[in-house]
Amino acid sequence: MELSQRILAYIDQHREEAYQLLLELARIPSPSNHEEKRAAFCKEWLTRQGVQGVYIDEALNVVCPIGPTDGPLTVFMAHSDVVFPDTDPLPLKVEDGLIKCPGVGDDTANVVALMTAAKFIAQEGLTPAQGGMLLVINSGEEGLGNLKGSRKIMADFGSQVTEFVTLDGVDYGITTGAVGSKRYRIEVLTEGGHSYSKFGNRNAIAYLASLIDALYMVKVPEEGKTTYNVGLIKGGTSVNTIAQQAETLYEFRSDRRENLAMMEEHLMAAVAFFRTKGARINLELIGDRPCSGDVDPARHKALMDRTAAAVLRHFGQEAHFRTASTDCNIPLSLGIPSVGVSCYLGDGAHTREEYVRVDSLLPGLRLCFELILHAFPG
Repeated sequence: MELSQRILAYIDQHREEAYQLLLELARIPSPSNHEEKRAAFCKEWLTRQGVQGVYIDEALNVVCPIGPTDGPLTVFMAHSDVVFPDTDPLPLKVEDGLIKCPGVGDDTANVVALMTAAKFIAQEGLTPAQGGMLLVINSGEEGLGNLKGSRKIMADFGSQVTEFVTLDGVDYGITTGAVGSKRYRIEVLTEGGHSYSKFGNRNAIAYLASLIDALYMVKVPEEGKTTYNVGLIKGGTSVNTIAQQAETLYEFRSDRRENLAMMEEHLMAAVAFFRTKGARINLELIGDRPCSGDVDPARHKALMDRTAAAVLRHFGQEAHFRTASTDCNIPLSLGIPSVGVSCYLGDGAHTREEYVRVDSLLPGLRLCFELILHAFPG
């Protein structure tokens, strides 16, 4: 559906309001699992704009029900959390046509587009042509948030959801498949001791280093794409202490379920081997994101094509399809047609130099409105 001149005029009239909202919201700290401040701000703003029934659920999702919620539902999401641990206001500046702030694009600009659309729907008193809709500013998309917000929505409404769109991603890419992952904290414990008088005792750091080396000896499957990474190591006490404890964070990813299973088998075999050497090894699963399940190809393609057409219409560029790890992982694993798409242009995601192009915000708003209003009559 192409936007009417009336809707385009509304977007143009409210573009400055959306811009100011982005500058305000981007400064509010929102690390994964601690999105309370942003959630409260978003709920209060939406309520002031006349959006009815907004609530914050147990997962810190801000949920806006549109129309009946006891039947089929379409879900639109944009996540409130950022990768940065800051608890003080995030630093922001505008220069050379760019808004620079950690997390300003991923995913704050998309949250603002969703909120602006929610305001329009409320002011117009719109109801979806069939079923209902949930507009969700969700928690826990990043890192060890482990898709908490998306999981909660699917747990509460999954059997009713017919389509799912997350406003997230990079430029002209459309996420259509899920990259699954597992993340483990691996801890090695030994007797340790004084580096001179107890020389010969087992060293937890040495055992962990050998275990990591074994994990890096794996040959990944040729089909699909599978990766692995050790992202953090810590442990030990001092230069003259045989380490009693050391730990690492390890993850593996793949776009195929069978490849994830193979990588887990390799991890478990390596751990079992080093346990025979007398070290105590503790494994803690700290992240688990599923791959895509069996999604109806015709329904999925219809959603993909509709999204790609909207990207072309508003940004003037052909979209490309990709697999990624996003909030789509949960609905895709349940067989629900799902895509992820970005409503801004920028760069530097997951760095403190992240920026959004100011000139991309208007077409981004139009893209967001078109995708959401497709479900409404006229």
